[in-house]
Amino acid sequence: MKPQTMGALALAAAAGFGFNTAQAAEWSDTSIGYRYGTRFAEPYNPSKIEKSIVNFTHLSGYKYGTNFINADFLMSDGKENDAHEIYIVYRHTLDLGKVTGKSFAFGPVKGLGLTGGFDVNSKSGDSYESKKRMLVLGPTAFIDVPGFLSVSVLWLNESNKPRTAPAGRHTYDLHPMLNLVWGLPIAKTGLSFEGYMNYIASKGDNEFGGGTAPETNIDATLWYDVGTAAGIGKNTIRVGLGYQYWRNKFGNPHSVTNSTARTPMIRAEYHF
Repeated sequence: MKPQTMGALALAAAAGFGFNTAQAAEWSDTSIGYRYGTRFAEPYNPSKIEKSIVNFTHLSGYKYGTNFINADFLMSDGKENDAHEIYIVYRHTLDLGKVTGKSFAFGPVKGLGLTGGFDVNSKSGDSYESKKRMLVLGPTAFIDVPGFLSVSVLWLNESNKPRTAPAGRHTYDLHPMLNLVWGLPIAKTGLSFEGYMNYIASKGDNEFGGGTAPETNIDATLWYDVGTAAGIGKNTIRVGLGYQYWRNKFGNPHSVTNSTARTPMIRAEYHF
């Protein structure tokens, strides 16, 4: 599939089934969150970086699928020149069973879907100043577990235009990503284990003509439902301990300084 074709299909998936369907939402969950860690890593920067991250998240379901949007506002300390970044993710998943009225269940799979969307960011203050644009499209399998687990294989059409790039916006090779997203309650303890895993194949040469390496990004959190314990509503307020492992961050080979991040975090969320 050509990058232009894939990009058009992903835009159609996002536009045709995206925010317009939110008006007919059957359920929704919106939250504001905060996470903090002191051991964030950025490629080519030898320091461990302290970051505070504020996020806005919205998830909703309608007759034929789900919409997800998350916006992170990341604030670094002086070890990254007090850099600021906004990173936005949007995904729409069309449930093929709901669209066709047929069952796509087999084995542990309870249904199939089609996921499309985009990532976009803007960062200022560091030496790179990323301006990422990425379209995604691919199939999703819904796994039959307590809570939820989805497995997607997505094709990525990614470009970037950092301040230091020699020739303007650079488009990487079209490349696949294996994506897992899960939310697993732990009995009736008020605890849940949630997160995502991305395995991203090499995306060809970078903006400077060097090669890229496959990435592994695992972000997982053990959450506790404070809202129920405090009598103010289930999952209204949650606190958690998180950990992110990101090998070959942004496709930088393992030989690059701090291309692998190992970051414990504390987290809190308010849902409304």
